[in-house]
Amino acid sequence: MKTKADIVIIGAGMSGCSIAYNLAVRGAKNIVVLEKGFICSGSTGACGAGFRMQWGTEMNCRMSKFSTEFYEHANEILEYDGDIELRQSGYLMIADTEKELIQFEKNVEVQHACGIPSRMVSLAEAKELVPHLNTDVLSGAAYCPKDGFLNPHKTTDAFYKAAKRLGVEFNTFTEVTGIKAEKGRVVGVETNKGYIETPIVVNAANAWSQGIAKMVGLDLPLYSERHQILVTEPVEHMQDPMVMAFNLNLYVQQTPHGSFIMGRADSSEPRDLRRTSSWHFLEEMAKTIDNVLPAIGKLRVIRQWAGLYNMSPDRQPIYDKADGIEGFYLAVGFSGHGFMFGPVTGTVMSEMILGLEPTIDASRLKLSRFAEGNLFTEPSVV
Repeated sequence: MKTKADIVIIGAGMSGCSIAYNLAVRGAKNIVVLEKGFICSGSTGACGAGFRMQWGTEMNCRMSKFSTEFYEHANEILEYDGDIELRQSGYLMIADTEKELIQFEKNVEVQHACGIPSRMVSLAEAKELVPHLNTDVLSGAAYCPKDGFLNPHKTTDAFYKAAKRLGVEFNTFTEVTGIKAEKGRVVGVETNKGYIETPIVVNAANAWSQGIAKMVGLDLPLYSERHQILVTEPVEHMQDPMVMAFNLNLYVQQTPHGSFIMGRADSSEPRDLRRTSSWHFLEEMAKTIDNVLPAIGKLRVIRQWAGLYNMSPDRQPIYDKADGIEGFYLAVGFSGHGFMFGPVTGTVMSEMILGLEPTIDASRLKLSRFAEGNLFTEPSVV
């Protein structure tokens, strides 16, 4: 492990690997990434692997469109020796109330202004897209054929390998135990394997980002919440798009090999970094699926697992450099959307660190928005 670095990134999930690659491709040198587990061992590796452009705010639409367009060519851009397994089979957003349907209509207007090919669909068309959908409990739906799925492990691996080829050093099973600052600026990082002198530290530790920030005396308004997923036995192909509902609280996709992956939110989930599974999730998920997609409700569950959402007050990430602590940068608080925002995160943060003109304006996502009461709430999240 190096003892000196120009930039140290903490976390080697999608965000950390993308930031490392984007810094290196823009000419930054002597970059070190520290990961307390293995590459993609945290929230990225446990995510549902979907990406979408159907959002309710212009900034999220533009950021997700940027990331989607990158993912469409990621194998070539990153010169990957594998395949990130991109599959653009669409997202079908379903609504069960008139209020939610009106929000979808507003969202589609915003999406169209950003060049996103989404559209409102009738219940009859929704039934054509997903024949086993129970439209009796729905009021309407929206659809975008460019949304889809990726393999999170292979996608992160593609960024990791591209960054390594550009000279980035990755240190796995290396836990950060402290960050040293002198006279209001970062000077080094302590780890369980030694000390690294550095003037720049990037906090991309997701669920563990609060603990990293406290090492420099910074209290982030975040919490990490358990989110669970289950997977069924494989069956013949029967569903193309991801089915997602905000009010009904579900997301469901069929994988290429036939299994269904599904999840839901629960505000009563623990916030103590546990990644265990619960019977309560299984029971509530089954009830929801039996109501909305009853044919899937007959399938056997093979396994379930959990990951961690690093939640912010407005369910939006923080892209910023810390005030009063020169050299400390934040890419945290993704609230479950860190994987799909990976390419834009790397672009925004690398340009910020290197002082380059921003490709995408993410200035509304500064940490100060919470103290100022200027929250930037996204209406369409599970």
